Amino acid sequence: NTVMAAQMTDAHRRFLQVLMSKGITEASEARKLHHHCCETDKVYYAHDKLDDFISTINRHLQPLFMQIRKGMSEEDGRAYYAVVNLAETEVTKMASDYTEIELELFRKTMDLIILSENGFASSTDILNLADKLKTKKMKKKEAERVLKVFVEDKWLSEKNGEYTLHTRCIIEMEQYILSNYQDVARKCNICHSLTIQSQVCESCGIGMHLPCVRKYFKAQTEPRCPQCNEYWSYDIP
Repeated sequence: NTVMAAQMTDAHRRFLQVLMSKGITEASEARKLHHHCCETDKVYYAHDKLDDFISTINRHLQPLFMQIRKGMSEEDGRAYYAVVNLAETEVTKMASDYTEIELELFRKTMDLIILSENGFASSTDILNLADKLKTKKMKKKEAERVLKVFVEDKWLSEKNGEYTLHTRCIIEMEQYILSNYQDVARKCNICHSLTIQSQVCESCGIGMHLPCVRKYFKAQTEPRCPQCNEYWSYDIP
């Protein structure tokens, strides 16, 4: 099978290097990068073959327990690509970049976000955790600095003093979150990927990303749950 035997070319390597250096790349940027890498290295390019191009890279990454994964922004529904380390089942991916106390603050923030009703945690609630950490107490100013770093490094997103998980974090940590928060973590009923900010059916409990809600109900005359057919009581975003 020629597809299975596809070699990793310089174009593939270049593409992978850029993706790894960025941490996360929007799909439109990934398409431009795909075109640029193929042109630069004079290899065959087809605008609709990005997924095949990535599949070739992923086959070569398999022995290294790494993978390029596609995910969706919960805010606007845009697609993104990120390189995921499959060997690290915990937040250990971050262990080389952050101190033990910083990691504890991140885990506690993650708890607040995932256990919340709307997928957000306020800066006040997060900062209140800072002096209750087991590793050692963290001063408010230090906690603010660390949160800023998590936002810069694309683990968290912040809007008007409210924090949620960044798209990069959701793509990279989907398995970790699903296995560590089994009682509350859910997959979107429409796109089947992890959802943090979601609308949840009051009748049967399924959840949907807000962009998926918008897209799904656009085609429906009346908003009814795709699972149990009960009336969908939320405002459609």
